[in-house]
Amino acid sequence: MALSVSPSLSFTQNFPRFVTSHSLPLSQCHPISFQTPPPKSIHYHPPRALREWQEYEEAVKKKDLATALRFLISIEKDNSDDSVEENGSLSTQSARSQIGDLGFFGGSVRDWGVLDTCLNADDMRLVGMAYEFLKAKGFLPNFGRFSSIVLDGARDIRPSVLKSSTGLEASKFSPKKWGLSGSSSVVLAGFLGGVSYLLQQGIDIRPQLAIILGLAFTDSIFLGGTCLAQISSYWPPYRRQILVHEAGHLLVAYLMGCPIRGVILDPIVAMQMGIQGQAGTQFWDENMNNEMAEGQLSGSTFDRYCMVLFAGTAAEALVYGDAEGGENDENLFRSISVLLQPPLSVAQMSNQARWSVLQSYNLLKWHRHAHRAAFKAMENGASLSVIIRKIEEAMSSNR
Repeated sequence: MALSVSPSLSFTQNFPRFVTSHSLPLSQCHPISFQTPPPKSIHYHPPRALREWQEYEEAVKKKDLATALRFLISIEKDNSDDSVEENGSLSTQSARSQIGDLGFFGGSVRDWGVLDTCLNADDMRLVGMAYEFLKAKGFLPNFGRFSSIVLDGARDIRPSVLKSSTGLEASKFSPKKWGLSGSSSVVLAGFLGGVSYLLQQGIDIRPQLAIILGLAFTDSIFLGGTCLAQISSYWPPYRRQILVHEAGHLLVAYLMGCPIRGVILDPIVAMQMGIQGQAGTQFWDENMNNEMAEGQLSGSTFDRYCMVLFAGTAAEALVYGDAEGGENDENLFRSISVLLQPPLSVAQMSNQARWSVLQSYNLLKWHRHAHRAAFKAMENGASLSVIIRKIEEAMSSNR
């Protein structure tokens, strides 16, 4: 069943030939001279294939997706050409073999680098093309492998069903407000108790406290809490929780066939890129983009989007038994739900959220090894291409 949505909502060279040298006919032979020619300086000219791959690597460094993808497509086109050339020239296949032996070609490894250029891409369709190109070459066998999962299972997910399926109360999947729940309430109580004790001892820290609170308020209003998030990100347990959360988003988006543009883990960079929250995983759903442009949103597309949206919360609940983050994900879910025609009621939104988080939870549980591989790669500061490769390696080794 298709859901109508408000139309105001928008989302955003041929391979080198090595020709044999032609010998001169005997009738044109010249007298042989024994005079020693003057020495000539030797200039090394790298093979054309090497120069082209260097250009590709330069495009990857510059995050130029269009140039890098165009090069890979041109190489793939050349691979489909006939291996035997006319006029007795060396075959293209033979030339590629020689270059591969020298380590210059290496396309099977270098092709992955195109994913690292996606972050700066303005055209998300190019990002989708990059994933489809690598999938067609057999590098991404698990990309979109579970896209049909949104058609499975019951739709009415009550809190009791969620608990029986996961062993966790529904409240464990809800984002926590700082100072009102979880360990943050204990920290807040301890802080207030410490301030009260210092005042009783005659140590007045209220002026300093007022300045700190003023700066925190300013950061919250004008910077969305970026400064506090930047400071908190240096605390290892907090940073690991962010990595677990974002690895959940990334893995579910990948398995559901949504191309990932990049993962932002630095709060300041996230703010500069217009991402709400302390970190973010940017993904793209072509079906959703096309359907929203037409003013219609199908149920399966909306389900897939919600699964990716709540995957971070599901990952935290799976690893820690409780979810702390995900407030911005929840806010985004609400903002989309009210724009549907007809808009979802509060009860429908709650059910949709529980259904989505349960689907993501199960998917991450089935592929816990792949989630951990993504987490470890992100923890080591790996690029997007390396993270995706680690996911594929983990998926293939556990079949």
